[in-house]
Amino acid sequence: MKCPYCGSDDTQVKDSRPAEDSAAIRRRRSCPSCGARFTTFERVQLREITVLKSDGRRVPFDREKVARSIRVALRKRPVGEDRIERIVNGIQRRLETEAENEVTSRQIGEIVMETLKEVDEVAYVRFASVYRNFSEARDFREFLGGLKSG
Repeated sequence: MKCPYCGSDDTQVKDSRPAEDSAAIRRRRSCPSCGARFTTFERVQLREITVLKSDGRRVPFDREKVARSIRVALRKRPVGEDRIERIVNGIQRRLETEAENEVTSRQIGEIVMETLKEVDEVAYVRFASVYRNFSEARDFREFLGGLKSG
């Protein structure tokens, strides 16, 4: 593992422990060259997933992009970071086990919305407003009307 501070290839693991409900391993590392300490996480990846974007581009699945968008939707809501990690792990596992090697960004968005609906309705509406590109108050009213009846 390369040191993120000085670029040295010779880093040492000082401590390893399970993280994220044993879905990952957290490693504390140090760099003998510059003395810096940093943390890395190791996760199982069942297979490579390619995301087909709406403009036709194909990009590798980015777990952190999903995590960031969920964190934004859950900002100032009573959901802890450990729960967010479990949510992201669940979405990633679902994609790795249920989906093909290629998944559309729309499918990922729908899975995130479905998951957020179960976790926190406010976060669900926040995510939907960006994901579905609400442009006026009427869009919110229509969406919330469907939420009440659904």
